[in-house]
Amino acid sequence: MGRLSIENDPFACMTVPPTNETWEQKMARERCEAEAQQVSDEIDQKLRSERAALKKNKKSVKVLLLGQAESGKSTTLKNFQLAYAREAWQEERASWRAVIQLNLIRSVRTVFDAVLQEMSGNTLSCDSDDDEFANPTARSPFQFTEKHQLLRFRLMPLRRVEADLKRRLGAASEEATASLSPMTTPPLEEPDRVASPRPFEVSVRSWKDAFEMHCRSPKTSSIGHSSLESDDATDVIAECREDIKALWEDHIVKQVLKRRKVRVEESAGFFLNDIDRIAVHSYNPTDEDVMRARLRTVGIQEHHMTLDEGESRVSRPEFGRDWIIYDVGGCRTQRAAWVPYFEDVNAIIFLAPVSCFNERLTEDPRVNRLEDTFMLWKSLASSPLLAGVAIVLFMNKCDLLELKIKQGISVKKYMPSYGERENSARQVLKYLRGKFKEMLKQHSPRPRPFYAHATSVVDTKATAVTLTSVRDAILRDHLKEAEFVV
Repeated sequence: MGRLSIENDPFACMTVPPTNETWEQKMARERCEAEAQQVSDEIDQKLRSERAALKKNKKSVKVLLLGQAESGKSTTLKNFQLAYAREAWQEERASWRAVIQLNLIRSVRTVFDAVLQEMSGNTLSCDSDDDEFANPTARSPFQFTEKHQLLRFRLMPLRRVEADLKRRLGAASEEATASLSPMTTPPLEEPDRVASPRPFEVSVRSWKDAFEMHCRSPKTSSIGHSSLESDDATDVIAECREDIKALWEDHIVKQVLKRRKVRVEESAGFFLNDIDRIAVHSYNPTDEDVMRARLRTVGIQEHHMTLDEGESRVSRPEFGRDWIIYDVGGCRTQRAAWVPYFEDVNAIIFLAPVSCFNERLTEDPRVNRLEDTFMLWKSLASSPLLAGVAIVLFMNKCDLLELKIKQGISVKKYMPSYGERENSARQVLKYLRGKFKEMLKQHSPRPRPFYAHATSVVDTKATAVTLTSVRDAILRDHLKEAEFVV
């Protein structure tokens, strides 16, 4: 076969320069060709990067954190970061100061809401546009004094700080409240304890987005007729330190909280006992502070980390070092988003808050929280999509379980199946472990091992030990699937 000449080569005919091309036209044509070539090279490079990422992700260990809202998923993710992504953790830690400050103010408002309800003799909205601090009428058995009125006045600037922190952390976020309507609560002789109404809670799509937004926020922000400098939140909180202490330590306030069954110290993000350390200009969050901080997420937290070669005795340098951990929202309206993440997942860590046996769901106060956890566990165990996936159970919030039992709360009143067993944390955990194990055995499509750990994920040292054993177990299963071990 002879060679193709320019005349009968269609591609050459399309690319050959015009015979009457001027020098200016030639320069313009070559610039266009260079720009087109650059775009083509960028597309090729992007395709190569995507292929490399896809190939890499096939070797990544994918772990999904599941559980109802406020079960400890985000705190477990923080523990993974602290243990295995230390450098990134330290870079992010300072950004949590604004969250902790917001948590502190939210606790102050929760306490004040209870006091104001007691003063007025009714239930007030916790985040109404109306000024709930105005003109409370004394219809309470407690004798409120001028001291309480003065505290109310002196702590008003915290509302301005709260508004600014919310804006900077969650300007593109939603907000959710735990206020419950009594009309939806079924009449029970001994109803489950329902969380008291509390201030609206900032919700963000992800920590990364919130912190980037916080860093991008302008130097000043207008709130009503005033403006806050970027560090004015710290200034105001420091100035209010003694007044916050006086409110929290006040004897009458303590009695009001007890009478209204407001246990603010049991809520996530509680820092009132640390006011002397936090309400200062030099405050920087500790690891423990970040673990206890509460920032509600309504999006998917996706965290990538690379284990060092020495991190695990069962991993190989080329396999199992790259991990992707997903933390998805636990509210009922968000659970439909779980299913797409079931594909190719290597393990699920399921957070079951064992202290919630006497609490109800925020989004549906007709449902006991522990019963909701059982239903979630059953649905995961019976899912055909997860038949080959290891499910690791974290029976979480054991510290709060022990606290409730020490307060004399009887488990069998809220969980009749518990029977006459000893009302102790050890026996409750033993009973619940057996119940979860039996449900897994009964509903799983095929036999699978049962991994269970009693945890308090705010305890970083104890959780680090647990995560080490969980990590190695997950890696062993991952390597078996890849036929590296038998």
